[in-house]
Amino acid sequence: MEPNRMYLRLIFLALILVFANCRKSNENSSNSNFVSEHSNDVIYKWNELILQIDRDAMGYRPGPGPRALSYIGLAAYEICVPGMPSFNSISNTWGSELTIPKLEQNKRIHWPSALNESYAYLLHNFYKNTIFIGGAGHLTNAEVHLKIDELRSSFASKYEILINPEEIKNSLDWGKSVSKAIWEWSVTDKFGHEADLNPLNNDPSKINYYPWKKELLDNSGKAIPGIWNPTNDNGDGGMFPLWGRVRTFAITESQKLCKAPIPYSNNPKSSFYSEALQVYNTCNASMSYEEKWIAEFWSDDIVGLTFSPPLRMLAIFNQIIEKERSNLEKSVEGVAKLGIALNDFGVACWYSKWHYKVERPENFIKREIDPQWEPLLVNKINGVNGVTPAFPAYPSGHATFGGGSAIILENIFGANYEYLDNCHASQFEFNGKPRQYNSFISAADENAKSRVYLGVHFRMDCDAGVELGRQIASNVLNNLPWKK
Repeated sequence: MEPNRMYLRLIFLALILVFANCRKSNENSSNSNFVSEHSNDVIYKWNELILQIDRDAMGYRPGPGPRALSYIGLAAYEICVPGMPSFNSISNTWGSELTIPKLEQNKRIHWPSALNESYAYLLHNFYKNTIFIGGAGHLTNAEVHLKIDELRSSFASKYEILINPEEIKNSLDWGKSVSKAIWEWSVTDKFGHEADLNPLNNDPSKINYYPWKKELLDNSGKAIPGIWNPTNDNGDGGMFPLWGRVRTFAITESQKLCKAPIPYSNNPKSSFYSEALQVYNTCNASMSYEEKWIAEFWSDDIVGLTFSPPLRMLAIFNQIIEKERSNLEKSVEGVAKLGIALNDFGVACWYSKWHYKVERPENFIKREIDPQWEPLLVNKINGVNGVTPAFPAYPSGHATFGGGSAIILENIFGANYEYLDNCHASQFEFNGKPRQYNSFISAADENAKSRVYLGVHFRMDCDAGVELGRQIASNVLNNLPWKK
């Protein structure tokens, strides 16, 4: 063979080897199965549906909504953790209480398909018996379940075109098996399961019923100054007095209780009286445009008008993963941490509320300062003015949820993260114009302050709530074994 021909043949063989190696490398790359390779689309759209449903879910605020998010987020995390190499399963944290199925080795999972199945399964279960406000553009229970089925089918149709049938089946089976295990564990929490069916604590047949009148009224049946009692617009009952007994994920029994409030006093020179005066002098006809805007922007108190205050944190999270185009791994990490934290914020806050039983500013101000005064909060659904939420004041739920969530969001997206909150840009019933923040902490501080502007909380309620939320957030991030 001529030297030139031999030389060309060797070059040709070398090129074939290079091409083969490149192809093998590409095949290995395409066969990788990491959660981070996918977009956040499935998480983002299911979160948006949850926010829509939460608006009209009677009895789902303030505790049952975060509780549902905690199990949904935990399921998403445990489904995806086999494809998240730097993360641990956290299911062993609760010992034999929760047993997650094991994923068979070499069984390929399409993570978005598994998550799609999980969200549909769990939402159908959590909202199975929920009462919805219904009518006039509000969702009914039947419409909620139809929307769940429609979103599931939309994603399933998209994925079935792209993924082979065996991988789809594996994914659906895996998503369903993990979700079923977590749902069955959730049902064993007797104080949390279906607590939304007795939100105002007026059904003695329910396990979460609490005979508050025995403790909160004097022997003649009258209100005791300083002790919480229903306000004139909230009738005969208080919301979720036994919510403090609901299962937590990252805090102990002793960590549910926040620091003690300022002692009650009607002495005009006392610290407690000063707290009430601050509310009275702030929430009135002369308050500034900015103060009223802040008060309404963060409210989220009214069923049928907006999503609930704790799920406002999910709405912020969703805005950011959309803006950042966060991958699926970061989004799954986020919904797990945020969901678990929101649950524990709510349980601890309500444990503290019903332990201290501090009355609302409305009761004190009308009794001691001005009987004609009313808080700013208006129910735009039924037209009632001067609304105060139907549970004790101290600590503030808004401040607890917001203060703690700021720490969780910083952990996910970084400190000093600037963002525009356009959660209520489409609302016309109040000033929902987007507000700009230079950090999650500054937004949380404004959220807490808004409750004084609205006239429904003392400043001490807000300060204690922020502190409690931050302590719990630290536990969620540091006491659960998220990273390897």
